[in-house]
Amino acid sequence: MAWRIEELLIRGEIDNTTRGRVTGRLWFLGRAEPVVLNLNGNAWRDVAGYVLRFTNPVPVVAQPEVLDGLASEQRGSVGDITASRKVKVPDCSMDELLDCVKAKRPFPWHWGNSLYLEWYSEQNGRVVIESAGYELELLGEPSWTMTEPEEAEQQEANGRAGLTFLNQLTGDTEDIAANMENAAFAGGEHLADDDEPTSAGEAQADAEQARMDLLLDRVQARIARAQAAGEVVDFERIMEEERARLRRERDEPEPDPATPEEAAARAEWIAEMNAAAEAALAEIGADAENAELGDGDDEWAACGDEAEHPMVTRCTVLTERVHADLKERGWLDDATSAEHPLWELANGTMIAGAKLAGAFGAAGDDETWPPEALFAGGVLVRLKKARGYLHDALAGLVAAAEQDLAEPVWLAEVQAEVTAILVELDVLIAEVRAVLEKADDAPGESAGDGDDLK
Repeated sequence: MAWRIEELLIRGEIDNTTRGRVTGRLWFLGRAEPVVLNLNGNAWRDVAGYVLRFTNPVPVVAQPEVLDGLASEQRGSVGDITASRKVKVPDCSMDELLDCVKAKRPFPWHWGNSLYLEWYSEQNGRVVIESAGYELELLGEPSWTMTEPEEAEQQEANGRAGLTFLNQLTGDTEDIAANMENAAFAGGEHLADDDEPTSAGEAQADAEQARMDLLLDRVQARIARAQAAGEVVDFERIMEEERARLRRERDEPEPDPATPEEAAARAEWIAEMNAAAEAALAEIGADAENAELGDGDDEWAACGDEAEHPMVTRCTVLTERVHADLKERGWLDDATSAEHPLWELANGTMIAGAKLAGAFGAAGDDETWPPEALFAGGVLVRLKKARGYLHDALAGLVAAAEQDLAEPVWLAEVQAEVTAILVELDVLIAEVRAVLEKADDAPGESAGDGDDLK
């Protein structure tokens, strides 16, 4: 997961006056010295050649440990850097926004320019600072000018930097499979983190999901630009062009024609991406909690109108209780920071439910569990994401208890329910992993998620 620390920023500046180099300084609440940027690459055309200064008018005080792991000097590669990304900024309160989202009603909004500052750090991985609420200032005249073709080339180079980072995280699928028995197990005990793959199929699914996330980010950015320019959005064309771009970046051949099963799975995936793209147009880049809210929209869409799985229902009921109690008891209000532990709890349970819905929606035959190997990889990555958000919810509960932010009895009750869901989820993850491990010994079985990004 990326570092998202825009609310903690006081002010900053980036300097791309030298081609191929982005430097800068970032000041955060709670840190006396600025974080220094020293990155390879260039910004987009609107910032290339300039010094850009930005100020956060309402920085948020975070817990001291939030920034503890962020290195004082950030060396690495530029991702995407622009000050002209268009986002929808709501003209309503948080409660009104949540009511609109729940009822699937449009909310009042206006277009706003958003700073998007992304880089891939040697020390911290992917770091993103994104906000439509910053005050921005380009200083002087540009020292050099980037042409449109150069911008397209730079964006592809930025994308390759992201893929290199993903490769370092996931590793090559064949290498993972070859080294798994020696590296992941010793003396019969699993030494790796529980989210690390236990089969070649799971490793492939993790890598494909990481690529899919990157692909969706790019598609969303292009749709937002098209909307801002008043153009008609052709999602299929954008999707195909971005998929082709990924293949070019990796020097990969055109994919083989899909089998009927793969075509069906791909159609389902395209439907999910369409829903996600529509949700992206309503996503709020300025508020972290709203960005997290949008993260689950594609998963709900994957389920359509089918009957809800009992685990999804259980997580939804818990989410509704948490949101209602926090509002009724006055423990949160619209002015509360997204970094607040109780927001972490509320968002964690909500998005976990969305990921669970996506997992069961991707499982294929509703009457069969565990899913077949064809669907197991996609199901597993969603289940693991759900577990991660539930762990975030538990972390919020612990912090809330330490700071006496809610009634102890209420916190204990919610913690018991989150823990119970996690226990049941761990059982499901083990069952799906068993399918993929068995598929390793059965040539011809596919554990993919339906996309042909090979």
